[in-house]
Amino acid sequence: MLDRVVRALERFFFTYRRLTLAAFAAFTAVMAVFALQLRMEAGFEKQMPIGHPYMDTVKRHAPDLFGANRLTVVVQARQGDIWTTAGLTRLLQVTEAVQYLPNIDRVGVQSLWTPNSFVNEITEEGFRAESVIAATVTPASLTPEVIAQIQRSTSAGGHVGSLVSRDQRSAMVTAEILEVGADGRRIDYLDYNRLLEAQLRSKFEDADFEIQIIGFAKQTGDIADGAAGVLEFCAIALVLTALAVYWYCRSWRLMLLPIVCSLTSLVWQFGALRLLGYGLDPLGVLVPFLVFAIGVSHGVQQINTIVGGLARGQDSISAARESFSGLFVPGVLALAIALVSFITLLLIPIPMIRELAVTAALGVGFKVATNLVMLPVAASYCHFPADYGRRAVALQQRRAQWLAPLARIAVGRNAVIVSLLTVGVLAAAAWFSRDRVVGSVQPGAPELRADARFNRDAVAVVQGFDMGLDWLSLVFEAPPGSCGSAALADQVDRATVALRDVPGVVSALSYASMLRTYNEGYNEGHPKMGTVPLDSANLAGLATEIGRIRGFVNKDCSMAALHLYLTDHKAETLQRVLDAARGFAATAPVPGVTLRLAAGNAGVQAAINETVQRTELPMLLYVYGAIALFVLAAFRDWRAVLSCCLPLTVGTFVGYWFMKAQDIGLTVATLPVMVLAAGIGVDYALYIYSRLQQHLARGQAMQAALEAAIREVGMATIFTAITLAIGVATWAFSPLKFQADMGKLLAFMFLANLVTALVSLPALAALLERWFPRRGPVRSSGVFAH
Repeated sequence: MLDRVVRALERFFFTYRRLTLAAFAAFTAVMAVFALQLRMEAGFEKQMPIGHPYMDTVKRHAPDLFGANRLTVVVQARQGDIWTTAGLTRLLQVTEAVQYLPNIDRVGVQSLWTPNSFVNEITEEGFRAESVIAATVTPASLTPEVIAQIQRSTSAGGHVGSLVSRDQRSAMVTAEILEVGADGRRIDYLDYNRLLEAQLRSKFEDADFEIQIIGFAKQTGDIADGAAGVLEFCAIALVLTALAVYWYCRSWRLMLLPIVCSLTSLVWQFGALRLLGYGLDPLGVLVPFLVFAIGVSHGVQQINTIVGGLARGQDSISAARESFSGLFVPGVLALAIALVSFITLLLIPIPMIRELAVTAALGVGFKVATNLVMLPVAASYCHFPADYGRRAVALQQRRAQWLAPLARIAVGRNAVIVSLLTVGVLAAAAWFSRDRVVGSVQPGAPELRADARFNRDAVAVVQGFDMGLDWLSLVFEAPPGSCGSAALADQVDRATVALRDVPGVVSALSYASMLRTYNEGYNEGHPKMGTVPLDSANLAGLATEIGRIRGFVNKDCSMAALHLYLTDHKAETLQRVLDAARGFAATAPVPGVTLRLAAGNAGVQAAINETVQRTELPMLLYVYGAIALFVLAAFRDWRAVLSCCLPLTVGTFVGYWFMKAQDIGLTVATLPVMVLAAGIGVDYALYIYSRLQQHLARGQAMQAALEAAIREVGMATIFTAITLAIGVATWAFSPLKFQADMGKLLAFMFLANLVTALVSLPALAALLERWFPRRGPVRSSGVFAH
């Protein structure tokens, strides 16, 4: 049945070759129009896991908490401190510039100059509760006396370490960015990053003052700017791949075929994304190239078969038809497995990963048309010199000599030794990668290099302030009208004390710490009054004042917050702090008060890590389950399932081991890459086993069948893996650390999958054939009809 379908498709496409290629060309032209409209698109909300309890906390209390998508701008004096006329004037200018940036919640902007920065105290003249810098103060009126008063008010208001650095050299402006503006349009982070540079850094940074900018918008913008350089390295990899293909086939025509066909599918992919309303996420910018690599892998197998036909004296049309009919089934099988693997990424309820899954699935789906149909049909129009076949035969024979020793793997105890080594490597890799990190393993933005401007700014802010890039917000829920509740205040206070000394916590600000500060201020700054009052009337009055500042308590005191500012958002830091918070909630419960985790940008990151960790194993089981079913359906033999899946599993766990050794965490960016790399590994295994089964069906012995299969597709497999590995290895020089890490990981994965396919698969196949001999003749899978 399968043979008849392939034969029917072959007759149709090669009978109507011109119509087929014309249809492909017309569709490519249409999709190119839409592909040119595709833009890079990032989003903070796209990274928030759907249905995670932390995200429920974020959404439920969003109006009363600090927004997780915050922008922090620091004005730092290069000489002296910030307490000068020039320093405070520059701070005012930056504050006003931030307020008038698009997509900024202007009410929530805070600096020493904004009216939401208070100082509360009782003086000889009476009660004082006013802004740190009075509304009547202007840059022109900043006399030494006025500046001294502002400095005293800053200290009395508890703003040293928050709005002003501990060394008094810097002052901070904070704001919340709204992802959807008043016009209903979603923010473009690339344009926004350029705006931040133009309106803040370029405008206000000079020889006297440095401007430091951190936050998701700046981080994403810098990553996107670095991602633009990805295209340069992808172009280098493309050129290296093209030259390598020419070296392999010694024909410019055959060299162009897999490159052009793979690029054609990329045009279709980008056009389809635009039609579906998607953009290209900066962290997913490598996915199209990896899909391109899968296309090159299939294309080289097609070229290998065509060259083999030409070497046997066939003309171009006959060789192309043989390639189509011979590789259509294993090609579709490999692409179907890769497609299902990528679709399983939809199990992870993170919109960004789901978009990457759609991106990859579209690209792989289009490969069926471009690399399995378009390429052999286009190859049928190529003409070659009369002696090309003779030269191709001689070249293949020389290369085949290198592969002869691989067939000995299936001889005698060699197969047992190699199989035991395969199982041993799998066990070792699984053991040593068992505690691999899910999440970031480095401080700052792990996608950028340590010396990137963003990471330097992040380090400077953490060192100078009691807050920085990352903070974790814990929410205490109580019944409405709890402003006079001593139980709520005491619970927040005890949590603040218990968690502020956890390693990784820089500082803690909470409803309770604000109560202490305000209570001391209301009592003429007496140090002994820096406590949480127990009197309900006093508590209610202080809560009303604190409620004027966003982020610590809401109006009816049904929510109070504790903000833990962290040294970084490394996975181990987040896990340590969250474990401590859960431990406190379990050991010190208070009736009527519920501790809910966790908001803040670190809370979002923790939710992402937990979601990836929770869904990783089910996703892998689905992937390998799908691979097993496809292989079983295609080859109708359980031996094929074990022979193909075990080497692939080894490659996956060795990849995890490599990630741990190279300090590469499993994140929303690296997880799809691991799945894509496995998709290419499937190709290697399926092409080799399909040839093996065909030769076994012809009655050949196992060793002879293995030798023939490796001779026919082994060199193409080795060539593809090494070519792709060399291409992505050039990424190590990228200014984007994420791309550099992925280059190392992919180069390793390509080579690891190559070794397992050429060494472990033959050994397992031979061993299983010996231990579990077939009762009847081997049935052909219909892969080769010639």
